[in-house]
Amino acid sequence: MRAAALTRGARGIGALACLLLALLSVGWIARDLSVAVRPGDVWWTWLGQAHRPREFTAWATSALDPLLLLGALAAAVAAVRTAVAPAVAAGALAAVAAVTVLSRVPLLWVLGAGWLQGLDGALTGRARLTAIGQLAAAAVLLVVLAAGRRPGGVRRARPGGGARALPVAAYAAYGVVHAAPHHGTGPAAPGRPRRGPATATALLLAAAGLAVAAWEVHWWRQLGWDTYRKGLLGDASVFRALLQPPVHWQAAALALFALGAAVAALRRAPWAGPTALAAAVLLCADGAGTLAFALRTGQLGRFPLLPAASRLELATAAFVVAAGLAALVTARRPAERAGPGAAPAVYGPAGGYRPPHAPPPPSTLPPGW
Repeated sequence: MRAAALTRGARGIGALACLLLALLSVGWIARDLSVAVRPGDVWWTWLGQAHRPREFTAWATSALDPLLLLGALAAAVAAVRTAVAPAVAAGALAAVAAVTVLSRVPLLWVLGAGWLQGLDGALTGRARLTAIGQLAAAAVLLVVLAAGRRPGGVRRARPGGGARALPVAAYAAYGVVHAAPHHGTGPAAPGRPRRGPATATALLLAAAGLAVAAWEVHWWRQLGWDTYRKGLLGDASVFRALLQPPVHWQAAALALFALGAAVAALRRAPWAGPTALAAAVLLCADGAGTLAFALRTGQLGRFPLLPAASRLELATAAFVVAAGLAALVTARRPAERAGPGAAPAVYGPAGGYRPPHAPPPPSTLPPGW
């Protein structure tokens, strides 16, 4: 993704797509609250504890849905606020689109599987339409990011036809050139993460993502492919909620997203900040959910008596939470400001860059030129 500004229309379309994602999540969360015996049952169900709804039906949401709701609202606000840097707005929209695609793609075949025939067909049909609608909104965001960019430079005609974008800030029609083209290596562009915090963020996200991925490799080898595939692609034995991706798919997608955000932070992409923040929040939520469930069931109270694998799993969850919190701090550090790499050039006979189609300067300069 290039660090080009989105047009006003592209920002508006992106905000509307995010609002659609948020409204769909709100509707299903409200539905789960309406069928719960107690509102707190929804929370503990999100964390993995088995609670039955008041009616003979299935839960629809998971802990991912409130996170997607909050992320979509934050991205919508970033898209419509002109005070938000263009790269930050683009990064927020990209993060929401990526999380939506990773979490909703498996629902296309899970919600149409034969082992769900025991549930209300109208309910599963609405859930599948919701997944399709959210994927369509994510596709709109990706199209907006690809086609809704506004070039950041000024185009200059060149011999032989064609045009070339010049990295200039602004030109005066006649007088002072406010910024001349700069082709050398200089300070980082405004909005680019600073090297130290960006490297720290990349290392933290990569460590947490690799920890999650390592557990997936462990379960693959421990369970065998036939059993692991059920948790990866969906099966009645691992079904929890209509809009929740299969458990191993969700963990693998989290690891992939965290590693992708780490690469973006390491490259110091101007849009990497929101992506890193989103990955850090998801990592914190995943690890905190595991620890909260262990506390609820008493596993933390008897931690020394647990099997070695269970202790290692809880220790990994604590590490993921710590790494996610640290990444939240480092990813929010201020970005680079405009540097002196493109110093103003004077438009006059002494040299400098003359704007396109501007008349030559007078041979005798007036006072104060």
